[in-house]
Amino acid sequence: MYENAACQSDKRVYGMSSSANRKRMAIIVAAAEAHFGENIQKVTAPGGEGRSSFRLFLPDRSVIATLRPNFRRTHLEAYVLTSLNRECDDLPECLGVVGEVMFQSDVGGKRLNREIARHGPAKQAAMAHQAVSAIFRIQSAARRTDLHDILPHLGSNSAWVTNFIGATNALEPYSRGRAQKIDQSELADRIAWPGQQFVKWDCRSGNAAIGFDDKMRWFDFEYSGLRHGAEDLAWLIGDEAWPLAPETMLDIVRDCYDPQSGHDIDAYLDYLSLYLSLHAVQRFKLIIKEVAKRGWLSKTRIRKFDDAGLHPEFAAQICHVGEFFAARNKLTGPLAYDFAEAAVVFEGILAAGQKPVTQDGPATAVLNERNSA
Repeated sequence: MYENAACQSDKRVYGMSSSANRKRMAIIVAAAEAHFGENIQKVTAPGGEGRSSFRLFLPDRSVIATLRPNFRRTHLEAYVLTSLNRECDDLPECLGVVGEVMFQSDVGGKRLNREIARHGPAKQAAMAHQAVSAIFRIQSAARRTDLHDILPHLGSNSAWVTNFIGATNALEPYSRGRAQKIDQSELADRIAWPGQQFVKWDCRSGNAAIGFDDKMRWFDFEYSGLRHGAEDLAWLIGDEAWPLAPETMLDIVRDCYDPQSGHDIDAYLDYLSLYLSLHAVQRFKLIIKEVAKRGWLSKTRIRKFDDAGLHPEFAAQICHVGEFFAARNKLTGPLAYDFAEAAVVFEGILAAGQKPVTQDGPATAVLNERNSA
């Protein structure tokens, strides 16, 4: 048994610097050795030691162990994986739960967010097809389970909707603030949706990986719930580190669309555009907030640790995504102009050498110069 995981001299634990993390490892490894009946030879933290999941190396394979702060989410995720595993192979297999620790199959170390950046347009489009198709297959599998009776309804209260649609003013310091003209009441009515379809949630490209069998699988199902269904595609397309152009992704969604999703394709894409416009605002807000605290980061580091897109190129990318999808709907049309102007700001920051974003920094300077022209 692994009785001394907190000991600094134990060489099986890699990258665990803090005492708290090593104590977590003591719990995880003890549970793993009891569950699998084998010694754990090595432990790594592929997402960084502050994350909830770790890779455990058994004599003949590796598995993923997850110890989340909220054990209820762990048990919910285990139930979701077990239910979906019976119907599809686009996600990890739940290998059991011991106390607060869940074990799942290792879907591979080639994370989609890093792999897709290594290829040209044709291969990127093919990988995007795989990712989108897998999302639709997972949702289809969920319809053949009892998850619709078990899972929570996401974004179902008025406070959530109000916060979601009210964030459009975040673009005002970087644009002329045309989004202030949007009819918030109508937008709230359009964006609210009862929980009808399974959604994985958090379908950023860092939450998919390619395994030894070359199959792409999605992981991290702790926030699963019920909503419209297009939200999962919004998370993928609205990932600021996702390299494909929004118009390309729209064509891919058309190609992969599952007619059994319960929506006419045009109605589905209309809602996707509406939701994605606002989702892009949320990602924009996150970037601005984190840059103010941590500054810009390298693209390599961001992809390695699946971090927020704290790079001017990624900030500009989410603006272009928001612009494209906001322009597809008359209601969100004003937001498209704000995104377009904000993109110019961050492209200017990139050209200027990645200077910090502040109210009196490069963003305002670029705007003032343009407005006075």
